[in-house]
Amino acid sequence: MNREELKKLIGGPIGTVPTPFDAKMKVDYGVMADLTKWWVANGVVAGKAPIKVAAAMGEGPDLSDDEWPHLLRTVVNASGGKAAVICALQTKNTLHTIEDAKKAQDLGAIGLQIDLPIFHHPTQDDLVRYYTDISNAIDIGIMIYNTHWFGADSITAETMLRLADAEHVVGVKWSVPKTMDYDDMREFSHIFNVIDNSGQVARCHQNGGRGYISSVIAANPAFDLKIWELIEAHRYDEGMAMIERVYSSLAKRGKPFSRSGGYRQIKGIMAVMGLPVGPPRPPTLPMDDSELALLRDIMADWGWEIPTPNPPAH
Repeated sequence: MNREELKKLIGGPIGTVPTPFDAKMKVDYGVMADLTKWWVANGVVAGKAPIKVAAAMGEGPDLSDDEWPHLLRTVVNASGGKAAVICALQTKNTLHTIEDAKKAQDLGAIGLQIDLPIFHHPTQDDLVRYYTDISNAIDIGIMIYNTHWFGADSITAETMLRLADAEHVVGVKWSVPKTMDYDDMREFSHIFNVIDNSGQVARCHQNGGRGYISSVIAANPAFDLKIWELIEAHRYDEGMAMIERVYSSLAKRGKPFSRSGGYRQIKGIMAVMGLPVGPPRPPTLPMDDSELALLRDIMADWGWEIPTPNPPAH
């Protein structure tokens, strides 16, 4: 596919989905297949909202090189060709990233999330070579993940423009350090899909952006599909009010959840919504009963339809 075809698939609310684990911390592929079918049935389909697997929130860095391909294959097969599936690749050198990219392509991914090659402390010239070489080796899309907070310099607007001829670079997951202007995206948003990753969904859209990263769409697809509908209709205040209602309450009331790091919160949200995906892998701790009770109380204010918890067995 060319860039314009891929841009139609890699945009909107991009769902970073969790990876289910069983009680022995093994990937539960059966649960992942069932969830994928549920996501598709609830509107997470090609042209509306991609499914992104093996990303950081999906505990991708914790998956082995045997596990992530099987996970990707599971989601692609379970979607029945109805979903646009993006696979997040872990940061490696160019040669190994190309190997992983080709593997993901063969397994049915339509796109890849690829971090900056942070361990190489890249210059802007390095970034151009890195993403161009990967683009030339594959036929699916690349969404650059601007992971500057890991120590690499942020990708710049000038560098994005230099990637205009890298046909399979489709978009960039956009946030910038305080030393840069978020609105620099205006210089290249006519070429690439800019996907907000900083909670500034309306600002991104006003600058020509074409999507945002959602951490809750896996638990309630209708919520994010409605937000994007409002954003696309330029009803920015309404869309941002929905976003603020969820993320502000978590920020204000979620301090008790900080007894462990990682991405335990999304697994708690899934559990509250009656979609349990098991524990996170250690060293991250799962939410205990008191944390889940607090999370349920917070979520009750979101306006979501939260199922009644099952009574404890006797």
